[in-house]
Amino acid sequence: MALLEINGISKVYGGQGPGGVTALHAVDLCIEAGEYVAVMGPSGSGKTTLLSILGAMSTPSVGSLMIDGIDVYSLSQERQADLRREYLGFVFQGLELVPYLTALENVMLPLAILKEKRKQERALEALERVGIDERKARRVPAELSGGEQGRVAIARAIVNDPPIIMADEPVGSLDSATGRQILDLLRELADEGRAVVMVTHNPESTQDVDRIIRIRDGRVEEDAHLLRVEAHPMASLHTR
Repeated sequence: MALLEINGISKVYGGQGPGGVTALHAVDLCIEAGEYVAVMGPSGSGKTTLLSILGAMSTPSVGSLMIDGIDVYSLSQERQADLRREYLGFVFQGLELVPYLTALENVMLPLAILKEKRKQERALEALERVGIDERKARRVPAELSGGEQGRVAIARAIVNDPPIIMADEPVGSLDSATGRQILDLLRELADEGRAVVMVTHNPESTQDVDRIIRIRDGRVEEDAHLLRVEAHPMASLHTR
C-alpha cells in the first residue's frame, strides 16, 4: 500500500461553472515511503495546489487523498489537524522561521500542544540531527547563517518524527552551496524511509531525487521514475 495516494483529484477555485478556475484535473498519484519526489512545472501549473492537497491543507473539489490508508478529507477538521501533526512535516519557501524566537523555540513550535515533558529534549535532538549544536540552538535566526536557518527549518519539520516531508521551494531563497546542504538533508531523510515531496522550479534541485512529476495546466504531463525504490518498512509504522 502506498504511503500517499490521490485518486481523481480535481481542484476548482471560484466555484463550478464559467467563473471557476480549474487548478488540477483528475490527478492520480501514488508515493511510497522512502521515495524522494520532485514536483515541477511552470508558474500556474498547479504544482503548489497539488502540494497543499497532499499536505492535507486544501480540500479537493473532487477525488480523495489517502495517507497510510486513511481517507484524509473524510475526517473532521480537528482530526485532519491531528493527522498533519502525526504524519506530516513541512519546509516552507523562505523557511518561515519566527524571527524573535530562538532556533530551539522555533523547533519546539510543532510540539506546543503536546503534554509531554520532553519537548525541549526532543527539539535539541532534532537540531543535533541536522548539525545544529546547543550553543547555536539558543540564537535567533538573524544570528545564524542561511544554511543554519535551513537546517533549523528541517529540524522543525522532523521534530515529530513524521513519515512524510513536504517541501515548497526549500532552497529558493538560498545560495547554491547552502541550498545543496539542504537538498542533501532531504535526500538523507528519504534514505531513512520518509516520503519526501518537494516542489521546485529549478532542475538543479532534482539531481538526487528518485522521481520527477511534471505538472502542466493542472495535469500530470510526465511521471518519471529515475531510480527503483522499494517499499520501505516505515510505510506502516504510523498506521492507526
